Amino acid sequence: MIVYNKTKEDFCNDILTNDIENIISGAIFTVTGKQVAKNEVMSFKNSLSYMDRVLNDPSIPRDSGISIEYHIPQTSKRVDFIITGTEGDKENVIIVELKQWDSAQLTEKDGLVKTRFEHGESETSHPSYQAWSYAALLQSFNATVEEESINLYPCAYLHNYPQDDIIKNEFYAYYLDKAPAFLKSEAIKLREFIKRYIRQGDRSQIMFRIENGKIRPTKSLADSLKNMLNGNREFIMIDDQKVVYETALSLAKQSHEKNKNVLIVEGGPGTGKSVVAINLLVELNRNGKMAQYVTKTSAPRDVYFEKLTKEHKKAVLKSLFVGSGTFINTPKNCIQTLIVDEAHRLTEKTGFLRRGDNQIKEILQTSLSSVFFIDEDQRVHIEDYGESLLIESFAKALGIKVHKLKLASQFRCNGSDGYLAWLDHVLQIRETANYDLNQLDYEYDFRVFDDPKELQELIYQKNTINNKARMVAGYCWPWKSKKDKSQYDFGVEEFGFDMQWNMTDYGGKWIIDPNSVTEIGCIHTAQGLEVDYIGVIIGNDLIVRNGEVLVDPSKRASDDRTVYGWKKLMKENPDEAKPLLRSIIKNTYRTLMTRGMKGCYIYCTDKETREYFRELVLGNESSKVYDNLNKY
Repeated sequence: MIVYNKTKEDFCNDILTNDIENIISGAIFTVTGKQVAKNEVMSFKNSLSYMDRVLNDPSIPRDSGISIEYHIPQTSKRVDFIITGTEGDKENVIIVELKQWDSAQLTEKDGLVKTRFEHGESETSHPSYQAWSYAALLQSFNATVEEESINLYPCAYLHNYPQDDIIKNEFYAYYLDKAPAFLKSEAIKLREFIKRYIRQGDRSQIMFRIENGKIRPTKSLADSLKNMLNGNREFIMIDDQKVVYETALSLAKQSHEKNKNVLIVEGGPGTGKSVVAINLLVELNRNGKMAQYVTKTSAPRDVYFEKLTKEHKKAVLKSLFVGSGTFINTPKNCIQTLIVDEAHRLTEKTGFLRRGDNQIKEILQTSLSSVFFIDEDQRVHIEDYGESLLIESFAKALGIKVHKLKLASQFRCNGSDGYLAWLDHVLQIRETANYDLNQLDYEYDFRVFDDPKELQELIYQKNTINNKARMVAGYCWPWKSKKDKSQYDFGVEEFGFDMQWNMTDYGGKWIIDPNSVTEIGCIHTAQGLEVDYIGVIIGNDLIVRNGEVLVDPSKRASDDRTVYGWKKLMKENPDEAKPLLRSIIKNTYRTLMTRGMKGCYIYCTDKETREYFRELVLGNESSKVYDNLNKY
């Protein structure tokens, strides 16, 4: 997405208005509908003036292209400053990562430095790593760059940073070579770098061709897993993902029986929790540090097994991918690192027999270091137990050092963190400024259907592309076909089609089996996994009345275990039960509606609820939907 794109001459004229910060902020608001934070406005004012000085050379053509805050496709990342032009018959793009830093500290972690931010010091990506990773992302996602031989040259400009032995330390040589860093006194060197590649202007609208060019199909974790286990780099970790990855590696290497560590990583859907987790698993085992990938639900493990069994023995896979109830009787400190994905799904006890002491404690005691990836907004079962505060409390009681980080970089839903915020708003999970889907920061295909048959047909159509479209539903229909395969769980009388819940024959492989598109999945077969397009049937367990989103657990099927015992809980402790049930049901639909990387299509069995979503899609409602938020 292009926010600002002009010639060098026009950019320099905008600088001369002494209002460049408001020109850029206004452009961002026009394109995305988002207000820009004050600190970001000031960064525009300061950094862009420095770039103007660098460009003040007649050898850099007046008709060179200047793009600011370019949104990299399928991510939530933006490139600070881009210069486009030609060098003979070569079309070149210079990516500049701008930093206002004036100091930094070395770390022992690959590609990371420590510097001071508004809320104190913290580790972050080295500017050269950041610039290189953005260029690599653009290369990965945009086919036009490769097919039309457009060259990318990333660099970083730290215009307030004095010479020292930190930013250009030999430790960062690999990334400095890929993306040179220019410091306070090196503006002329940056100018020479630009002049080397931009000798003629941009007469072929390079950035607009990139913007409107072909986007590569997004790689899924399951599809890339085989190559990752074979040692190939499949995903470029950026910003906070890189920080989490390197921190977890460092903690794993330094942990022993007298120095145990736990890293708690919070992140929403599509922030790369599973990608970082699998990369950690591969790297640690490759270096002889025994690690296991742990999930409570079997669906992700079943999908990974299916993708890997042709090249890896099942015994090996079962030692890498394990369930969260595996550690009931394991010796203490017998595994170097346990990597717990979807940690919000951990339970206190294991299985129907309620075996073991406590899953969190068992994991902490078994490992020398552990990593818990968690999103408490994906708690979808009344027995879901994994909470950051609980993990931290158990760790401290066991004398284990606690470290906490967050993931925010968005890769799902076409990289639109705006869509996730919009969804939180319309489900009344939390109030956000994103109440107009038409003003989100990137295109996401969201539709409301009056006819579920039309939704089904569209999912079938999308699935013919690459087997990455599925239908899911809230658990409001009894699973009759489980015992009698001739029965339909979703009948033609109500839906215009006959369909069944996902068959047990597939196990957790429902989301990838090419024949399973004719079945409807639920939260248990979809959570932790992704498709390109998801169709969601919202049952009467979530309805809207007079603009208020209400939940009704009585509309769930009687064999739904996610709210099992809710009547007893309501009777014994209604103050605890009401917010818990509200959270479980809303989180269920939030999770289902974020499984699609490119689009989400919904059908609500309740007419008023359909109209509520449709009005919000059309932008006819505002933040007033929150007037009744605290009612039950």
